[in-house]
Amino acid sequence: MRAVMFEKFGEEPEVRTVPDPEPTAYGSVIRVEATGLCRSDWHGWVGHDPDIRLPHVPGHELSGVVEAVGPGVVNWRPGDRITVPFVCACGRCPACAAGDQQVCERQTQPGFTHWGSFAEYVLIENADVNLVGLPYGLSYATAAGLGCRFATAFRAVVAQGRTAPGEWVAVHGCGGVGLSAVMIAAACGARVVAVDVSAEALALARRFGAAVCVDASSVQGSAAEAVLEATGGGAHVSLDALGSPQTCAASINSLRCRGRHVQVGLLPSATGDPALPMARVVALELEVLGSHGMAAHAYPAMMDMVGSGLLRPDLLVTSVIGLDEAPAALAAMGTASARGVTVIEPHRSA
Repeated sequence: MRAVMFEKFGEEPEVRTVPDPEPTAYGSVIRVEATGLCRSDWHGWVGHDPDIRLPHVPGHELSGVVEAVGPGVVNWRPGDRITVPFVCACGRCPACAAGDQQVCERQTQPGFTHWGSFAEYVLIENADVNLVGLPYGLSYATAAGLGCRFATAFRAVVAQGRTAPGEWVAVHGCGGVGLSAVMIAAACGARVVAVDVSAEALALARRFGAAVCVDASSVQGSAAEAVLEATGGGAHVSLDALGSPQTCAASINSLRCRGRHVQVGLLPSATGDPALPMARVVALELEVLGSHGMAAHAYPAMMDMVGSGLLRPDLLVTSVIGLDEAPAALAAMGTASARGVTVIEPHRSA
């Protein structure tokens, strides 16, 4: 198969021909029809993830068709249309037994623990636990984002943030996961403040339901102060959807009394542990929560909202490219401004 591969962290990857994956006893091989280009892939490429072993094929949010299954797979057959949570659970550990597959103690992650989906085919372990069927009306390009950014944002807003109608929700960082969070929070009846430094990203946020947009690069004072003013005292829920010490602190400082901060964006170890405003956390009895993907069994509620048209993840896709364009696009993520979601179609003709 053809795949995007890098042999050194930070050096531009190349498209190469590599061996096809084989299904494990309980795993499946997926023909990748679409895979999202995510900032997490960029973090892995520059060396921020300790699980990656070189040479490596990135890519972790995908949709496609089951190509082959191992002898222990019961519920899936070649030809089934699927997507996959980026956290693939074992189905047997205590966390999985409790229904918390998104924090599985023996999780695998395509594109991190093993070769990923910037390729024509990818291996997914424990298929019966991790594959999610797709309705035929949902395109592969739209479905790719359901494996990471959209599903991650859905759980962060709905389950972890416990967003209620009429509440103020601040979203710091309007890349793919942030724009997803804006759309989902607005669909839940919340009033959304979107914060970013990109005018294009903020224009998309407004399109997807943000009531207020804050340009953090030009606002007088801090972004947190702007959120406090816009919301009349602070957000009920605030998400750091980018992942930096600055946006993490800004999210916490944006909250009103007894508000809920949800950390969604990865905080790379290279930046060190962030200095959090814990005095404010204590004084206002704030909640500080993490959110790490979403288990396959939790997808139906999100799928119902997508199927009804209440959620429109298709609108987040702003660019579709082929495998040959992926190396340069991955390398550019460190400096490029957010403009929605870029999707790679590995079988796309040049």
